[in-house]
Amino acid sequence: MITAWLAGLLRHRGGRLLVAALTVALAVALMAALGTFLTASRSTMTARAARSVAVDWQVQLQPTAQPATVLDTIRHTPGIRTALPVTYTRSTGFQTKAAGSVQTTGDGVVLGIPDGYRTAFPGGIRPLTGARDGVLLAQQTAANLHAAPGDTVRITLPGKAATTVTVAGVVDLPQADSLFQKVGAPSQSQPAAPPDNVVLLPATLFDSLTARARAQDPAAVTTQVHVARETTLPADPAAAFTAVTGAAHHLEARLSGAVQVGDNLGAALDAARQDALYAQLLSLFLGAPGVALAALLTSALVSAGADRRRREQALLRTRGLDRRRVAALAAVEAGAIGLGGGLLGIALAALAGRIAFGRASFGAAGLVPLRWSLIAFAVGVAVAAVTVLLPAIHDQRTTTVTAARRSHPSTGTPLWQRIGVDFILLVVAFLLFRAAAGNQYALVLAPEGVASISVSYWAFLGPALLWLGSALLLWRLMTYAFAHGRRPLTLMVRPLTGTLAAATASGMARQRSVLARSVILLALAVSFAFSTAAFNDTYRHQAEVDAQLTNGADVTVTRPPGAPAGPDSGHALASVPGVRHVEPLQHRFAYVGSDLQDLYGVNPGTITAATALQDTYFAGGSARSLLDKLATRPDSVLVSEETVKDFQLTPGDRLNLRLQDSRTKQLSTVQFHYAGVVKEFPTAPKDSFFVANAAYVARETGSDAVGAFLVDTGGVHQQAVAARLRERLGATATVTDLTQTRSAVGSSLTSVDLAGLTRIELGFAVALAVGAGGVVLALGLTERRRTLALASVLGATRDQLRGMVLAEAATVALFGLAGGALIGWALAQMLTKVLTGVFDPPPSSLSLPWPYLAVTLLAALSALTAAALHAARGSGRPAVEELREP
Repeated sequence: MITAWLAGLLRHRGGRLLVAALTVALAVALMAALGTFLTASRSTMTARAARSVAVDWQVQLQPTAQPATVLDTIRHTPGIRTALPVTYTRSTGFQTKAAGSVQTTGDGVVLGIPDGYRTAFPGGIRPLTGARDGVLLAQQTAANLHAAPGDTVRITLPGKAATTVTVAGVVDLPQADSLFQKVGAPSQSQPAAPPDNVVLLPATLFDSLTARARAQDPAAVTTQVHVARETTLPADPAAAFTAVTGAAHHLEARLSGAVQVGDNLGAALDAARQDALYAQLLSLFLGAPGVALAALLTSALVSAGADRRRREQALLRTRGLDRRRVAALAAVEAGAIGLGGGLLGIALAALAGRIAFGRASFGAAGLVPLRWSLIAFAVGVAVAAVTVLLPAIHDQRTTTVTAARRSHPSTGTPLWQRIGVDFILLVVAFLLFRAAAGNQYALVLAPEGVASISVSYWAFLGPALLWLGSALLLWRLMTYAFAHGRRPLTLMVRPLTGTLAAATASGMARQRSVLARSVILLALAVSFAFSTAAFNDTYRHQAEVDAQLTNGADVTVTRPPGAPAGPDSGHALASVPGVRHVEPLQHRFAYVGSDLQDLYGVNPGTITAATALQDTYFAGGSARSLLDKLATRPDSVLVSEETVKDFQLTPGDRLNLRLQDSRTKQLSTVQFHYAGVVKEFPTAPKDSFFVANAAYVARETGSDAVGAFLVDTGGVHQQAVAARLRERLGATATVTDLTQTRSAVGSSLTSVDLAGLTRIELGFAVALAVGAGGVVLALGLTERRRTLALASVLGATRDQLRGMVLAEAATVALFGLAGGALIGWALAQMLTKVLTGVFDPPPSSLSLPWPYLAVTLLAALSALTAAALHAARGSGRPAVEELREP
């Protein structure tokens, strides 16, 4: 009998089963895709964190330690791939003679580099010009000394007369901050910047030059063992962090205090584990509503035929089937929907992975895709059971056969409306949002160096309650409008229904529950698409803003401190093909009290021609108004919030800064007036700094020297223009482009292919909008074919019947799309605020992908129109045949 029942379902209700299975497939596919992607992204973050570190560990030896013993112990420690000793010593200065002039630097650092170092640690030293081995100068040191390969440099070492060496090459030290870190010191005690003057010597030459100083004072030379660990790490960044830091602590304990480990790899993984949790939160915030919506859509589709299904089951019970067998037949229908939808969803997830990422596995290794497919499949079966099987069992236990064969539409006000559940949810959501928007709120808390990490999962309640409360409020408004707004409805549908406008409005009032359900599902689908698209586009936009803030412009040319250049030097850069504008940017250092801060001198009238300045970068005025203040009153200065608070400044206050006067080489007091607050500025650090008028700074200090040139390329061909500038400038300046900086500053969260994830989410959002708008309406209209047949018997023409159907579709479209856009906007605002931790800097407003939103709107309207036209064509069926059907 079960086989016959299933065959009958497929033959007579195959279309309905297929549509229900498709909605289950959407939920399964979205869950499998997001879960697999999330797991793969964790592995990606771990691998990227490991690749970002040139030297995994810098093991610093105490003066009393035996280098040979320590090195042997490290090399025989499990998990160590390579370990090489590197020695450091201080120099009182370097000197060179070139073109009849003598160039001298201040204090510097000399390193002893062993053979094979560049091979073992390829990211630590990047050759620029000359040989790759021998005596090497850091790029800034070469610029300060005006030295090039073949020149001689005098090095003054402690305990020894000056030594002359011949420069073999010039190199860049990409990770100089970690290379010259103070191992074992807390972050606040680390040097503010790496040394300006660095010379790299072969280890044998270094040992011979420092042997005497080391014999007199062992502390004159510091020895570190640079370590590269094996590349095999746990896929999860948190687990990898725990493993790496545990191994570092074990090594320190094993060597009994003879060493301290500078754990660069652990620091990178420390940041990655926080990004991994943010990725998890993003997937839950943006993906969970889609899964829930697909489940609701399945429930709506199934409930659209609830009366028919109830009558069929009552007929089976009338003909002698007991409750268990009737439940078994209901389980067959649920199984067909769940199993079919589950298998189809797994196939859709694999197809989505191949389209978005080029691989059906989303880049995940091992059994991860299979595991998530099974989990999603189980969820799909559960959704089908809850929406099909449980209602059938409930009806059998609570409804008699006679009652089941009749339709009893609910006419009372639901309990949730009487007690105001929608208003309660919205108030709670608002309160949670206010708490999450507080200045001290942290969604993810990862204390530096601590293995434990916590997430405020309660923050999910804000967006979730907003979504649910808004849907219930819209349901309340729709049912009220359909029940009590017949006159406005009549006027609205009259262009489509003519003389049947009043009858159509009355019919819509009687069917208000069904229509309200269609409106709510469409609104939820549109809100999911809107909020997901807005959040993803805002994130992409802010990632680009962060890269431009760090780099300064499309291309930035930075001059070393010892090689000043005036603004006129920018004319030569402007002649390079692809350059649209070159903007000079002064970079000085100024004392406010005893606090040393960066000071940037700008031309207020032209700075925006090379870089973008958002209003969120400033406080106390817009970007344009504060720049105008710098222009109209040259002694104005923009100050960081921290400085304003520390010195209790108010607008107009006089602020005396001490800057170096180029004429006397001494610090001199320059008077400024506080004009506003600057929070972010191109190339500026994240902490305190000043922005002033460049002409005023040049006049007061006697120098118009430029620290950097911001080069605008029109947003295109940045890499090509940067390559041309490097070729022209050589080692005399550092050239960085936006593409290079985007990769360097992007967090491990950014490294995840969020573009692929966005395509998946937005694709499913369109599919859900189509299902919510068209399929639910189509099934609802199909269930009301008898109503249309009665209207036809009473004299309605075919055009009037078509108008009645189109009027319902237009009403659903109008209220569903408007409500969905409003809910989506509010949800996107809340998500952006709650997930502030993923934005740097925070956005000033949402960025909306209008093309995608237009596609979503068009898809929903097309589905609604197709559903209405299909139902209208069905109304042409002879009324007698329609009325004869049970």
